[in-house]
Amino acid sequence: MSRLTSHEEFIKQLDRFHVVLKKNVSNQYQGSRQTQISGGGLTFKDYKDYVRGDDFRNIDWRVYARTDKFYIRRYEEERDLIVHIIVDASGSMNFGSPTKYEYASLLGIGFAYLALKNNEKFDFSTFAEEMSPVRAQKGKKQLAKLLDYLTSHNIQGKTRFESLQKATKLVKTKSFMVLISDFLYDAKEIESVLARYKHSQILCIQVLDPIETAFSLQGDYVLEDMELGTRIRTFITRRLKNQYRREMQEHIDSIKSTAQALGHEFITVHTGEEIFDAFYKAYKALS
Repeated sequence: MSRLTSHEEFIKQLDRFHVVLKKNVSNQYQGSRQTQISGGGLTFKDYKDYVRGDDFRNIDWRVYARTDKFYIRRYEEERDLIVHIIVDASGSMNFGSPTKYEYASLLGIGFAYLALKNNEKFDFSTFAEEMSPVRAQKGKKQLAKLLDYLTSHNIQGKTRFESLQKATKLVKTKSFMVLISDFLYDAKEIESVLARYKHSQILCIQVLDPIETAFSLQGDYVLEDMELGTRIRTFITRRLKNQYRREMQEHIDSIKSTAQALGHEFITVHTGEEIFDAFYKAYKALS
């Protein structure tokens, strides 16, 4: 049975999990990027010149002592935080049982659910050759809408990872992104995209099928490119199998190092794991 059809059980697990969370989700996301927190759920944003009519209580007197000028401290509410959830919907994700796409979709639903429980706004998008955003809104009906969209979405095509660059128009300085993909793309291309979001925080979740990492195949096989639809017949030797495993691990390590160097998080999960266990693993990566 597809893990995507077990969303009701997954939501119940999330509901129980949320009970133990005492802090706002945004506190987990901001970390060292948050300059200063004031009371009332406000975060320091920047300064502006004092003009008549401004609340004098917001004058920064320490800045006045240094500059002999009046400046107002400006704040923004923590709820201005938008959680951007982006799921890879290219042909390569349509592999396995459950498929990587089904699994990734549920992980995305998990973060959307937590955002809703914390009254946070979120955007949900899929990407392949182009980005396909799902209109953000509040309310539990959004989860049902997302599930309908994800189950009916056509999974095909070759991924243009650079299509994620279009998300820069949606992502503000104070943003958190959950990027869920198999990340089976050129490492330089991935680095180029992630570098564009160095002022945001990104949690990169790599979803792989156990076959893709264990690669236990051996002998005569016909292999199919899930994105291009091309096939090739080959004989898989033990040497070829070991080479594949080594290069796959090197690829994963390279992307993880790149993400961490840019201040982002990167984890790998497998579709053989229980979906809630994988979600909890991703959540823990933020703490």
